[in-house]
Amino acid sequence: MGSLEITQRDLRSRSREIMDAVEHGESFTVTRDGRQIGQLVPIRRRRRFISRQEFAAMSRNAPDVDLAAFRADQDAAVDHEATGAYDH
Repeated sequence: MGSLEITQRDLRSRSREIMDAVEHGESFTVTRDGRQIGQLVPIRRRRRFISRQEFAAMSRNAPDVDLAAFRADQDAAVDHEATGAYDH
C-alpha cells in the first residue's frame, strides 16, 4: 500500500480528516510547491506475539537468503583475531 500525496494546503484545511485516516492506517506524503517534504504514517503498535501462521504468511514474499553470502558477510564483519576485553 503506497502513500497518498497531499499538499501542505490540504493538510492545513483537512487536518482532522487526514489525521483520522492516518489513525486508520493510511499514509500520506506531504508536498509543498510540488516537492515532497514529509510523510505522515501511522505509528506501529508493538505486538508481543505473532502466531506461526502469521509469521509464515508475512514471510512468503521475503527474498531467499543466500546462506553462503550471509556467512561471508558475518565473517568479514568479525575480527577473528580479536582478543578478549580483559586481555592486554
